[in-house]
Amino acid sequence: MTGSARRREIDRFLAGAGWNGAAVEPLAADASFRRYLRIRRGSQTAVLMDAPPDREPIEPYAAIARHLLSLGFGAPRIEVEDRTAGLLLMEDLGDDTFTRLLARGEDETALYELAVDTLIALHRLPAATAVPPGLPAYSDDLLMAEADHFLDWYLPAIGLALRPGSRSAYGARWREAFARARDVPQTLVLRDFHVDNLMRLQGREGPAACGLVDFQDAVAGPASYDFVSLVEDARRDVPPALAGALRHRYLAAFPDLDATAFDRSCAVLGAQRHCKVIGIFTRLSRRDGKDAYLGHIARVWRLLEAAVLHPVLRPIRDWLDETVPPAARTVPGPRAAA
Repeated sequence: MTGSARRREIDRFLAGAGWNGAAVEPLAADASFRRYLRIRRGSQTAVLMDAPPDREPIEPYAAIARHLLSLGFGAPRIEVEDRTAGLLLMEDLGDDTFTRLLARGEDETALYELAVDTLIALHRLPAATAVPPGLPAYSDDLLMAEADHFLDWYLPAIGLALRPGSRSAYGARWREAFARARDVPQTLVLRDFHVDNLMRLQGREGPAACGLVDFQDAVAGPASYDFVSLVEDARRDVPPALAGALRHRYLAAFPDLDATAFDRSCAVLGAQRHCKVIGIFTRLSRRDGKDAYLGHIARVWRLLEAAVLHPVLRPIRDWLDETVPPAARTVPGPRAAA
């Protein structure tokens, strides 16, 4: 569909939703095919998600938003949706992402504690309550498909070809590690829980004050995943002392949780996520021309190298050292230079 045709479709959708003639302003784009627009009429605002229905169906987002709201969390209220057109009108939670607040010098510890307290509140719910019926599981096959982005996008971009048997060895070692990642309770995993996707909401108390805006890929999986996504952020350095204090805060809320098992699960899922992200950031550059993500790859490599120091990941560390020795752990050039 052409840009002008899509704009006409958006205009029709907004008119049907009671926003005829409202101003439409670009708000944000992300690493997917979605984009967000702010709809403004006088002092009233709303946010429009524009998602190509053949690439980014809106149903998962709307369903999880409603589920989180029903549990008392700070997801945006869904106003109107058109699944066929891939358009979703929702509550405007404002502009105060944690990333922007941190850039303005706001209290880093307080923001991260709010994020962890939100996870604690979610993870205290019984799994049958936290996880909506029919939600996909974070299966080993899905975890493996994500980790394979490292092989399929990053290695070719730096000019490394896999030796015979190397892919199967990579997969076998990861699958063995995934079993140890599941030695923690299962819950709703929002899957992209970090400061870019969290907002502070004025006039709300407790975890409801933490706005949640990116959860369409939610799954049922280990409670450790969103925690490690927060403290081992691909886009921002989290001070080790703060990460340690947040770990203590989380574990203190669950005195029956085995801390050793939690740390082991964090190591496995952190390393898996870092391999996935290195591959995805490379893909965003090579396939989609979004070269800014390349600037984070060196940080993600540092996080991956730290994660695989855990004894449970020794086989993965050995595979990385053999296949991608330290001197080869470079940042790929942008697509234009390829």
